[in-house]
Amino acid sequence: MVRVSGLASGMDIDQIVSDLMKAERMPIDKMKKQKQTLEWQRDDYRSMNLLLSEFNNLAFNMTLQSSYSSKTVSSSDETKVKAAATSSAANASYTLSNVTMATAAQSISANSIASSIDPTKSLWSQRGSMDSSVWTEKTVEQAAITLSADTSTIKLAKGSVSAVNQNTGTLNSISVTTDGTSKEYKVTIGTKAETLGSDEVFINEDTGEMTFGTTLTSGSTIEAFSYQQNVLKFSITTYDSNGKATGDNTDGSTPFEFDGSTSLNTLLTQISNSKVGISAFFDEGTNKVVMTRKDTGNLSSADSADGSNMVFSGGFLTGFLQLAGDAKGTDAKFTLNGLETTRKSNTFTTGGVTYTLQNNFTGDVRVNVSNDTQKVFDTIKDFVTKYNELIEKINGKITEERDRNYQPLTDEEREKLTDKQAEQWDDKAKSGLLKGDSILSSGLNQMRSNWYASVSGVSGGFSQLTDIGISTSANYSDRGKLVIEGDGTKLKEAIEKDPQSVIDLFMKSGSTTSEKGIVRRLRDTITQTVSKVEQRAGRSTWTSEQFLLGRNLKSVNSQITSFESRLTQVEDRYYRQFTAMEKAIQNANAQSAQLSQYFS
Repeated sequence: MVRVSGLASGMDIDQIVSDLMKAERMPIDKMKKQKQTLEWQRDDYRSMNLLLSEFNNLAFNMTLQSSYSSKTVSSSDETKVKAAATSSAANASYTLSNVTMATAAQSISANSIASSIDPTKSLWSQRGSMDSSVWTEKTVEQAAITLSADTSTIKLAKGSVSAVNQNTGTLNSISVTTDGTSKEYKVTIGTKAETLGSDEVFINEDTGEMTFGTTLTSGSTIEAFSYQQNVLKFSITTYDSNGKATGDNTDGSTPFEFDGSTSLNTLLTQISNSKVGISAFFDEGTNKVVMTRKDTGNLSSADSADGSNMVFSGGFLTGFLQLAGDAKGTDAKFTLNGLETTRKSNTFTTGGVTYTLQNNFTGDVRVNVSNDTQKVFDTIKDFVTKYNELIEKINGKITEERDRNYQPLTDEEREKLTDKQAEQWDDKAKSGLLKGDSILSSGLNQMRSNWYASVSGVSGGFSQLTDIGISTSANYSDRGKLVIEGDGTKLKEAIEKDPQSVIDLFMKSGSTTSEKGIVRRLRDTITQTVSKVEQRAGRSTWTSEQFLLGRNLKSVNSQITSFESRLTQVEDRYYRQFTAMEKAIQNANAQSAQLSQYFS
């Protein structure tokens, strides 16, 4: 549509239409403010539901026996025995005596393994210190290497090289292809590079580094070849507490293989990190290797209870390292309340009590298990505190006054304010959106009733909250907050005197509300309240049709869309009218000019 902007009349048509449309847009601005208010209200409801759900999770923990059955354990001599107990442990006293601690199997090199071994250097470079029989040759297939830059040195994956072979047999050359042309390089293997010709390649047998007598250009391909590598192969067998070998081989042993570029320290570290369950190290003071089982006890084969706990196979272990295969650990021996018994480990659990032996001794050590009154008190106190925080936040929302002088800002109004001013305005506009809400108010009232109503069928003498020293704040402004009387002495006495009655008061199950413990009642109330709030405000994953405010928002959005379409039509009508006026003025001006010519 062609619009004329006051050329004939001299009027600012665009400004006039804009001013007229401001009046026309007033209803849609009101709709958008209504939409924003509904969205804020929805978000407030969901934030309340989040608080209720979080408290409900905490309440679930309060329905678990472990929350009330914490135990405290004391040992008459913790330098000899330490102990801890689970909630299932009985309140009792235990006596340990005549304790001999478990030991771990250990094997040490019979003699110094070498006079000048360096545990940080490659073993192949020190092969002169060991018998050649400990080494095994292994064929390594080297894939083709395409160079990404000009170079004369390339490192093989492994060191300790002894020969280079092609598929056609044993050859002494390596082929390199550059721009489609192949060239053979004669191979020399050793530990010190010689003067190389342009058609020679030297391979350092210790490191596996290839040095060519000429620079190879980027894009060149070193053709695939195979080479012989010297490796150390051996196996170790260990057993678990059931006498079963832990290895993957058919005989239960664990295989190891190390190339010659590996140092002794690295080899021992990898053994220590493997599943054989051994800690291994080299002592430079004595030039001996020490291997110790990580687990204590006599861990030998089930077929031979008196057998070795560590079985070594391979010349490197039995010859070079001189490790014997007769290592044995010992089980812990002790008397517990008059019963002589043994364990594989120095830490063991019986009757819900975990004991950790610290030293050998012949006397008696008493271990006492009792209820941990302070921990149960802290658990209940923390739950009461969280409840008070919950109702304070919900009460704050349902009693917050609505300031109707502050409505949601339109886009034009927001542009006139600074970010800080707009934020402050929004805070006032959001206030009181849940004031007097019936769902939340009803939920709070029901939760108060849950706390104060008696629990029927309690096993002991505590059937009401006040019986254990918890009551309602006398301050009306606290709106039902709970208070633990005094310094908590009454509650602690109740926990100490009749812990089962306290447990029943909070978590007792029942078919009716009066039979249920306080926490179970609270969870029922919270679940019902959350469900009602969701029917009004939904969840983030719900569609608009599934909750009341969503349907209201959808209706408002539909009205906004329809009204915006109408505003477009109204604006077009205004422009058509002013365009017609402009054309009429133009025609009048033309006629006036023509008449004036007749009288001139």
